[in-house]
Amino acid sequence: MLTDEPTDGSRTASPGPRVPPDDFGPLDRARGWIVTLVVTAVAAVTRFVMLGYPTDAGTPVFDEKHYAPQAWQVLTGGGVEDNPAYGLVVHPPVGKQMIALGEALFGYNGWGWRFSAAVAGTILVLLVVRIVRRLTRSTLLGALAGILLIADGVTFVSSRIGMLDIFLALFTVAAFGCLIVDRDQVRERMARVYHDGRIGLTDFGPRLGVRWWRFGAGLMLGLACGTKWSGAYFIAFFGLMCVAFDVAARRAYGVRRPWVGALVRDIGPALYALVAIPLVVYLWTYRAWFAGEVTVDRHAVGTDVGSGGPWSFVPDGLRSLWYYNANVLEFHSGLTNSAGNHHPWESKPWTWPMGLRPMLYYFADGDSVSGCGAASCVKAVMLVGTPAMWWLALPMLAWALWQALVRRNWRYGAVLTGYGAALLPWFVTLDRQMYYFYAVALAPFLVMGLALVLGDILGKASATYERRTTGLLAVCLYVGLVVANFVWLWPILTAMPISPEMWQRELWLPSWR
Repeated sequence: MLTDEPTDGSRTASPGPRVPPDDFGPLDRARGWIVTLVVTAVAAVTRFVMLGYPTDAGTPVFDEKHYAPQAWQVLTGGGVEDNPAYGLVVHPPVGKQMIALGEALFGYNGWGWRFSAAVAGTILVLLVVRIVRRLTRSTLLGALAGILLIADGVTFVSSRIGMLDIFLALFTVAAFGCLIVDRDQVRERMARVYHDGRIGLTDFGPRLGVRWWRFGAGLMLGLACGTKWSGAYFIAFFGLMCVAFDVAARRAYGVRRPWVGALVRDIGPALYALVAIPLVVYLWTYRAWFAGEVTVDRHAVGTDVGSGGPWSFVPDGLRSLWYYNANVLEFHSGLTNSAGNHHPWESKPWTWPMGLRPMLYYFADGDSVSGCGAASCVKAVMLVGTPAMWWLALPMLAWALWQALVRRNWRYGAVLTGYGAALLPWFVTLDRQMYYFYAVALAPFLVMGLALVLGDILGKASATYERRTTGLLAVCLYVGLVVANFVWLWPILTAMPISPEMWQRELWLPSWR
């Protein structure tokens, strides 16, 4: 794989300050975009073909039954989902607003409530291609990452169903990409100051100006939180990553007090960009709720909540929203196993990295199902990670940890940060009812980690011809295996009619049943 600057930060053996080489991003822009758009087009075909199939006699399947009607209410009810049948809308509005865009275009049908998810899943592939390309400075590895994501069963199924998790994955990966570009931009500015001879004017290093990519990350994180509250985990993890990037940049360019410099120069603006901006965006997503006169708990102050007290200086609308969100939190807190909430397809986070307990979204069998050439047929949609990728998660994580902690490879450290944000916080509340679709946000970072490993297998550009050829052969064989594995799973990802015997052959593990 193309490596970062040497781990000691050196550029030359000559005496004096040592700085990284001036490498601030891939240079093959035209070819990079051509490859990106070709891979994205392939992703679009897989995501949109037969998008409206299957349905439950024309109605949504699985948890689409929650979000598709609520999105229709967003479209027809003044922008707010306020379904009295559920008593309480238990997720923020952005995901339903996204689904509503598709319903506005195609109506209340399978294409309508799945269109935005397919768009999000397609854009997600584009983002992963561009992010891996920037991480590795290799268009080839970016393209391979895109192919792996196309062939991932988790993001594939999530891109073809009207649920929220694909939007959460999209916004968090977009935020991650913004911070990777911000890292390159910060180093470019630091290099300019260094070469101008101004790096030592203060012990803290230079001010870095307005960082629009970091601001963009804040916008994306706000939309992530406006989709699901688990987006807040990414704020915490990405905030720490951003600080680490800033300290490393100041240290690499010879700032005398890099930690204090980052504290003085960077942390304040980072809190603004990655905490304040997401909070403002989150509140903005509730604009229709604020504007409504009969939305749930909109006027809780004075009825359910007293109008006085130490918080009386806070506007009534914000206090009412706090009360409403507290009710949502109470709802989620009550979904525990100890309270008797069990689901036959429930899973815990230690099973997610390898996809040991998938999720059955749709199933039909018996005489009413035909088209497989047998007396009776089976149709199913199962959220399952492609084993050729997901079963390698633990070796990939072990290699990534060694690279990040021992070799100090920042690329692996960044990918591990995103992976950890999607997985680790769920171990804090193990009694809570959980499902494998919570791991949708995990999938892009798994693919990025695998792409970095493929880069290591491929070898450096300076390696011998035999080494590079052998590495390329191994990489091609592996990517081919992943695609073949995806094709094998295709019937249970798309509800193709298959025989009961074939259905059993698709279920590789007892825990898949």
